Amino acid sequence: MSRRIAGFVVAILLAVVGTVALVAYVGSAEQRALAGEELVEVYVVSTAIASGTSVEDIEDRVIVERVPVKVRATGAVDSLPALAGQVATVDLMPGEQLVASRFGQRTEFADREVGIDVPDDMVEVTVELDAQRAVGGLLEAGQTVAVFASFDPFQLSRTVVDVDGETVPLPSSVAEDLDGSTSNSTDLLLHKVLVTAVQEPAGRGPVENQQRLTTSPEETVFVTLAVAPFDAERLVFTAEFGNIWLAIERETVPDTDEPGQTRGSVLLDQVSAR
Repeated sequence: MSRRIAGFVVAILLAVVGTVALVAYVGSAEQRALAGEELVEVYVVSTAIASGTSVEDIEDRVIVERVPVKVRATGAVDSLPALAGQVATVDLMPGEQLVASRFGQRTEFADREVGIDVPDDMVEVTVELDAQRAVGGLLEAGQTVAVFASFDPFQLSRTVVDVDGETVPLPSSVAEDLDGSTSNSTDLLLHKVLVTAVQEPAGRGPVENQQRLTTSPEETVFVTLAVAPFDAERLVFTAEFGNIWLAIERETVPDTDEPGQTRGSVLLDQVSAR
């Protein structure tokens, strides 16, 4: 073995020995620093946690560490089950301790409801509804609803209708009696529309499930729906010139394409059922 190679090997060995010695020294120094200190367990973020993430989804993103009492953060979390049902209200970075004040109930979370993904080809439209038209205030983000449109009679003039001073073109299917008026009508406008947000008056505060079943909101609620652009036009038109009613529509409810109802058809259905 040449002197150059031998010197290179010795240098590597000295570096390894030095590194091991340094690690051992740091470890012993840490042990000396913690000697006599009372240690407590805390949860520390190991992988970044986005705001809105539920506590049930962060177990694999945190680790348990023992730290001196004096460095334990105020309100540090020592039990994940104690936060069950809550979500992170801010982004949490690796290395920081979990603190209870950074979690809250889903109803306290100001941003979009967790888990509500809106397809890229849809727009969101908000409608203001009385409680009776919004399922008594029982709607929640993530549900799907059927949208019903109800209209009072429109006065017809040729193939257009005058609504509050505005000329609105009529489909040929309803422009049959050019000198009369349309009937009162109610139709199922849209099926299985995703509710992305429900806003109630400020100050109402969180309402328990049982209370929601027995107490209706005293004011209107704002319901945001995700729909295709064309359906958004129909929704806005109904909100402007008619009335919107929502009904909770579960996935098991079959889609139907029945004609809408008028006073005549409602009475005819009653006669047919006898």
